[in-house]
Amino acid sequence: MDSTPIYHLPHDTLHQIFSHLPLRQIIVCRSVCKFFNETLSSPSFILQISGHQQPLSLLALRPPHHHRHATSPHSTLHAYDPDQNQWLRFPLSFLPFHSPQPVAASLGIVYLWADSLDSGKNLVACNPLTQTYRVLPQLGSAWSRHGSVLVGGPGRVLVLTELAALYFSSGSATNWLNFSSNLPSKPRSPILVGDSVLSLCDVGSPWRSQWKLFCCKLSTLQSSQIWYRLEKQEWGDVFDILRRPRLVRGIGNTILMIGGLKSSFSLNASCSTILILKLDLDSLEWQEAGRMPSEMFRFFQESSKFKVFGGGNKICFSAKRVGRLALWDLSSENGKAAWQWIDGMPGCGDGLSRGFLFEAQLTALP
Repeated sequence: MDSTPIYHLPHDTLHQIFSHLPLRQIIVCRSVCKFFNETLSSPSFILQISGHQQPLSLLALRPPHHHRHATSPHSTLHAYDPDQNQWLRFPLSFLPFHSPQPVAASLGIVYLWADSLDSGKNLVACNPLTQTYRVLPQLGSAWSRHGSVLVGGPGRVLVLTELAALYFSSGSATNWLNFSSNLPSKPRSPILVGDSVLSLCDVGSPWRSQWKLFCCKLSTLQSSQIWYRLEKQEWGDVFDILRRPRLVRGIGNTILMIGGLKSSFSLNASCSTILILKLDLDSLEWQEAGRMPSEMFRFFQESSKFKVFGGGNKICFSAKRVGRLALWDLSSENGKAAWQWIDGMPGCGDGLSRGFLFEAQLTALP
């Protein structure tokens, strides 16, 4: 193979050729041989494509809860490519940690929990494509068990519980900032949109849930009352029509609220489908974004709970004993949402799958 002409081309010429390829093809070319991998992973090539390389939008899976104490030294990030209808694997063996657990991603950077040498817990920011990483200041193990990790760019990380919030910004701090919280209950599916953190909280009784939307600003974390209820009289019973609602970040300054559509307001009402509502945070107006087709929902109807993950215009649904994922995709040219099944999930694929949106980029720096 040493006589192959492409091996004798100058590096600048090779970089110029490959820089015209989309990211998906660059990733494929890197796996062809060691020479291509070194060429397309070099800092000079990454610098050349910086600024004009579109990210690759993937739906990444989080490891199941029963893998949290696995004995294997390394893990693999499994991600689904909706455009090519295929699963991708990103080895995490380059990380010098035991059993890393990916939990979130932002701007091409994956954040994961990792065990440190002194049995503490660290959040690690890494780019699986370039196999670079950075360790954030150490946290206690309780935060990894009970805290929700919210990430946003550039380098902003929030670990949130019912009682407290930890905040870290790579550009302005060297340690975590600890703030008390005043949430009325455990936050459900909190999300970070710009400078705002939004979460659902149950303000009802032990016998009947009553969900409300709460919001806080990162700029007001030092205030003793950082959370406030976000509501309008015009919303009516928007929170009462959904069973087990949860939030997902939408496109731009919008959020999606997703849950089972109740057939009535009775305590044990059955659900007719899964409904997706969209809230414009500028106008504070709700509108329906989609609902699961009945022929697909019947597979979820037997499950007492289901999981939702993704973001933007692609949302995944999983439930026990379904064996595959359901995908809501609003990226079609006609603007209409498409529903489809995702098969071939890694592992047994018969449980509740969790995940996050991963915008893969070669140029992202931890």
